[in-house]
Amino acid sequence: MIETRRAASVRKKALCFLLIALLACPMLFGCEQSSDETESGEGSEDTPLIGMSFDSFLIERWQRDRDVFVSTASELGAEVNVQIANGDPQEQISQIEYFIQKGVDAIVVVAVDCYGLSDVVQKAHDAGIYVVSYDRLVMNANVDLYISFDNEMVGTMMAEALVANMPSGGNIISIAGSPTDQNVAQAQEGFDAVIAQSDLNVIVEEYAPNWLAETAYNVVNQAIADGLTFSGVRCGNDDLASQAFLALSEHRLASDVCLVGQDADLAACQRIVEGTQLMTVYKPVEKLAKEAAEFTVQMIEGKAPQADNVIYDGKYYVPYEQLVPIMVTRENIDEVIIDGGFHRREQVYLNLD
Repeated sequence: MIETRRAASVRKKALCFLLIALLACPMLFGCEQSSDETESGEGSEDTPLIGMSFDSFLIERWQRDRDVFVSTASELGAEVNVQIANGDPQEQISQIEYFIQKGVDAIVVVAVDCYGLSDVVQKAHDAGIYVVSYDRLVMNANVDLYISFDNEMVGTMMAEALVANMPSGGNIISIAGSPTDQNVAQAQEGFDAVIAQSDLNVIVEEYAPNWLAETAYNVVNQAIADGLTFSGVRCGNDDLASQAFLALSEHRLASDVCLVGQDADLAACQRIVEGTQLMTVYKPVEKLAKEAAEFTVQMIEGKAPQADNVIYDGKYYVPYEQLVPIMVTRENIDEVIIDGGFHRREQVYLNLD
């Protein structure tokens, strides 16, 4: 499949180049080639061109992902056109169609709606363009590569932390991420499996459409207003956890409730050392972005991705490069987050120092 798509892409570019040459240079002499500068900064015909469409930059980590991916791709001789869909599924489809029209070599997608891109992915494949699902699996699309973390393990870690720290028989409020994000379903499987084997109870279960952080604030506030008693709040990411923490703080419950999230956002790391968030799941995004860029350039060069696993997207088995997340607590935050260079010590301990 890799060789077929690459060959189609090469033939397409060769035919286009020949046609342009015939139309632009009717005479063999006196014909000069002009440079065509575009908004993506496209270079020569031999420069690998990558289109990258992000869901949004509302979540803290995505800008870090972008910077490392673009930097790594540049070091490998590729150019990247980054587009932001701002949480709009139709806008993301339009961006991917734009990349197809521009004739890029590969498209990397952080999906807004993992279930709504199969048709446009097929269009990209028909044009000889590789498609990479970055961090979120595009369903029913047969992408060329899915690269992400073990998202089921993320949910498992959250549940294990609550089981180890909550009182026996305690109640949990669970606020997951966007229902259109396939990672959410994977994390939910891991979370539910652990909780089912414990004596803890999930008394409220909500999803945050499009990862809207204020959802967590509203859910926690409503639970308190309804007179529900709970000793744990599980949030799909640290952005949600920040809003849950705000609601808990307003009712002077922040130090009494076990709060968990993921992404190791700075605010979450600060809460962990302060004692108002139990844990977060750190996903080394620099490693993810670097490997994604390397795999993408390799595919453009005609090399099949040597992923460690495969994953079923609902219709196809696709190559899956699976990275390992890390549970971060007060006990290991210095080693993992600070010594690892993700956040500086003066940032993490700002409110204590």
